[in-house]
This record gives sequence, structure tokens and C-alpha cells, in this order.
Amino acid sequence: MSVPTALIDSNIALYALGSESEWREACRHVLVLLAQGTIAGVASTEMLQEVAHHRLRMTGSRSRAVADTRDVMALVATVDFDEAVLHTALHLIESTGIRGRDAVHAATALTQGVDRMISIDPAFDTIPGLTRVTPAGLDEWIVQAS
Repeated sequence: MSVPTALIDSNIALYALGSESEWREACRHVLVLLAQGTIAGVASTEMLQEVAHHRLRMTGSRSRAVADTRDVMALVATVDFDEAVLHTALHLIESTGIRGRDAVHAATALTQGVDRMISIDPAFDTIPGLTRVTPAGLDEWIVQAS
């Protein structure tokens, strides 16, 4: 039996690492499941750069931003932002309502053959071949995938 695999959106890491919010605990639970190996995560290098950028802006600490990003990096398989991802992202921008970094994240999943994405952002619901799973729906997805 294989472990369910999903692309991890930056908002999962950012809510988990951030200040108190309605999503913080649910997103922390996602990181715990990744650390336990209950689920496997994939992330684009662009997602990790986004985490570093946001954490630097929010904390003002370079060392904290780098440490937080490395912590997230340790939980996922990192996929390079290469030409195949770029072409797929451009196609998604042309053919769906997705934009910018979100197109790169979705394209990363699609080029890796990953059909699930853990995210709070409903913008990913329009991507053919990709199903968004919210942190609230994670346990149900894990049971279905088992």
C-alpha cells in the first residue's frame, strides 16, 4: 500500500507557521502527518521560496525565515521549477483562471503525476486533473486513498 501523496500549497505552511488564525491548527496537523509519513508531500522550489519570502517579511528575521523554510523543506520532496513546469504553468494561465505562483504550484503537481493538492485556496478547484483537499477534508482523503 502506498502513502497518499499531494502537492502542498504554501498557504498550508504559512498558516501553520504564522500567528493564531482559524486555519493554524488544521495546517499544523498537515505538517504533523507529513512528518509522521502518514501522507507524502511534494512542493515546488517556488513554493519554498514563497515561504522564505513571506516568513522574512512577517518575522523580520533572516535566520528564522531560513530555518522555517528548511523545516518545511525537510517534510516534502522538492521539485525544480524547470521548463516543463513553466510550459504547463503557461498553459494553465491561458486556459483557466489561475495566476502566477498558483499556476506554478499546480503545474508542478501535474508534471509530477500528482493529482491531489492540499490547500485552502479554492482557485485550484478549476484545474483539470487536480483535486484540492482542504485540511478539514484530509482525514477522509487518507481513508479513501488507503
